[in-house]
Amino acid sequence: MASGPDVMAPICLVENNNEKLSVNQKAIEILDKISQPVVVVAIVGLYRTGKSYLMNRLAGQNDGFPLGSTVQSETKGIWMWCVPHPFKPDCTLVLLDTEGLGDVEKGDPKNDSWIFALAVLLCSSFVYNSMSTINHQALEQLHYVTELTELIRTKSSPGSDEIEDSTEFVSFFPDFIWTVRDFTLELKLNGRHITEDEYLENALKLIQGKNPKVQASNLPRECIRHFFPKRKCFVFDRPTNDKVLLANIDNVLENQLDPKFQEQTNNFCCYIFTSARTKTLREGITVTGKRLSTLVVTYVDSINSGAVPCLENAVRTLAQLENSAAVQKAADHYSEQMAQQVNLPTDTLQELLDLHAACERDAIAVFMEHSFKDENQVFQKNLVEIIKNKKEGFLRRNEEASVKYCQAKLDELSKALMESISTGIFSVPGGHKLYTETKESIEQDYQQVPRKGVKANEVLQSFLQSQVAIENSILQADKALTEGEKAAAVERAKKEAAEKEQELLRQKLQEQEQQMEAQKRSLQENIVQLRAKLERERENLLREQKMMLEHKLKVQESLLNEQFRKKAEEMNAEINHLKNLTDSTKNDETPWIARTLDKLGDEITSILSAPAKLLGSAVKGLGSLLKK
Repeated sequence: MASGPDVMAPICLVENNNEKLSVNQKAIEILDKISQPVVVVAIVGLYRTGKSYLMNRLAGQNDGFPLGSTVQSETKGIWMWCVPHPFKPDCTLVLLDTEGLGDVEKGDPKNDSWIFALAVLLCSSFVYNSMSTINHQALEQLHYVTELTELIRTKSSPGSDEIEDSTEFVSFFPDFIWTVRDFTLELKLNGRHITEDEYLENALKLIQGKNPKVQASNLPRECIRHFFPKRKCFVFDRPTNDKVLLANIDNVLENQLDPKFQEQTNNFCCYIFTSARTKTLREGITVTGKRLSTLVVTYVDSINSGAVPCLENAVRTLAQLENSAAVQKAADHYSEQMAQQVNLPTDTLQELLDLHAACERDAIAVFMEHSFKDENQVFQKNLVEIIKNKKEGFLRRNEEASVKYCQAKLDELSKALMESISTGIFSVPGGHKLYTETKESIEQDYQQVPRKGVKANEVLQSFLQSQVAIENSILQADKALTEGEKAAAVERAKKEAAEKEQELLRQKLQEQEQQMEAQKRSLQENIVQLRAKLERERENLLREQKMMLEHKLKVQESLLNEQFRKKAEEMNAEINHLKNLTDSTKNDETPWIARTLDKLGDEITSILSAPAKLLGSAVKGLGSLLKK
């Protein structure tokens, strides 16, 4: 089962010393232990606006994140609290509380922008917390959202630009939730009552005018509308009018708070618990706690190196780590299942190959479940080679177990024969007949032994060959036989030996054919499972592209309704680009997947091709014998 977090106190995830951001290794270790998918909720906003209180409530606690009661900002950097999700037992709720924006004690205001960008990149629900009302000033304070195209890249290619990046932000940006604290206005517009969401959408409408101030005011509105397709708003009354209680709100009993505020807080928490999504990356890649830790380190390292955090690079780094782990997990699964199910020696080679095929199928499924973005199927081919080597190890141990078991049985059955030879019992007239009867009796008893394994005939053949010289000596010394009878006996023995050798080669040929068939099955299983995965990925990509297109069309329609025709027309390039992408993904299904599968098929065939050489030599050996 996937592991979740133990209930523990919040811990600093990203430290901020105003000069450089750094990742807290202890926090990373906590995330690394969480194999469950994570629902990540981050809250940002001006300092001293009550962000930490809301996050504590989401954790089901009155305290945890430091609240503070002075004008000094309490939270520095990004703090993390991992708690069991109250509604989704298969998920972990990760709460990220960020330091207050606009803290006058900061040396470098650029840090605010990076904290804001990191929160956007890491979370699945982004809460922006402000005071009093959503007005011109509140939107001006949200200027950080306008810098995102400069602070985040979706692709690492040189051709990537801000327009292309901002177009694709929609595919992985979190849901946007604006919480307005100490709200005193009445939710009314043009004489009718409106919802909180309607209040937000009305506040995000663009203002007519061409002067720089109007354009600057419209920029954060445009960015929120363009980047965040899903938006929600909550307004909160003042928790209490008692300044003493307000200063120590983490110690205040719930019944001491304003009932309306309690209701609003409960509504907010309920929405987060029921509607906040699992964190995903492009094309539906689910983020676990362990994957989140890799993202944090990758993004912070990028920022500290002076580069812009790039989603494509982060996913590539994540894929390298995850796919390596997926190969190991799949290989271990194969070994464990084979060890549990295989009883060596198996009666036939086919029995072992059938068990191998079943365990390989499950192992490939494990790899497919835990891998993603396996470019050129590098990791899948690595798994093919690992499983091939492990299979050959089982085949070798199966043969060794068969030889050991058969040899022990033959030693046991031939003990009396060997003692008789030593004591000269067969060195008498008629001794040859007595010898052959005894030897044939041993063969018959040996054939009755169950589950001798794949080397049963070879071990018997080796035993019989060891007896050729002895039998010939007994034959030549038998005075009861004429020279003609002795010659006939020699010819008969040669014929029987040739027949047994021929039978042995037939068995080897059959086993090589079974190996070739197993190779085909392995190839087919890899192709079938990869095809299914590629088709799922294509569907995810198509769904993502359709969502992006629908959102852009909706934004364009809003601009037209608000009489911003020029801005609406400027979106045509983005919309046409998305339409072309969607059409290409939809129509290129067969060629794209077929090309990938054909290439993989050739490469896997090369990896598994060694048994074909053995087959050729076996056929040649059998053909030579049959001509005799």
